[in-house]
Amino acid sequence: MNLVLLDTELEFDESVVAESPDEIRTQVREYERGDRRTFDLDVTYLDGLTGDVMAAMAAIPYGETRTYGDLAADLETSPVAVGQACGRNPAPIVVPCHRVVGSDGALTGYSAADGVTTKRRLLEFEARESGRAVQTRLPTERF
Repeated sequence: MNLVLLDTELEFDESVVAESPDEIRTQVREYERGDRRTFDLDVTYLDGLTGDVMAAMAAIPYGETRTYGDLAADLETSPVAVGQACGRNPAPIVVPCHRVVGSDGALTGYSAADGVTTKRRLLEFEARESGRAVQTRLPTERF
């Protein structure tokens, strides 16, 4: 199914969520209005490293970020492997892969529509809603 969020369409695999597509859409709309910071949805994590990364991403609080290296250290794997697993996340927003950034805060990728632009918008939205400053950079700013 496709979800529309902040004027961007995201591909979402509803088969990994126990609740109905209508309930998923309702909770995403609540998130977009600023009425929801966590999702009350039963997500089935994939097997293997991707599932482990999904669980780690789900633990990142609203309005905060972690680096690929942070997750890699916790999971005893490489940052590249974490990035690849993030790209396989079937439930973006609900499993917040947008909260994972490069070691220097660079927005190094996002597999949803409009890529890094969407990731930046989501992080800025959460920072604004939570009253935190967003500390990210575009990948081109790194070089």
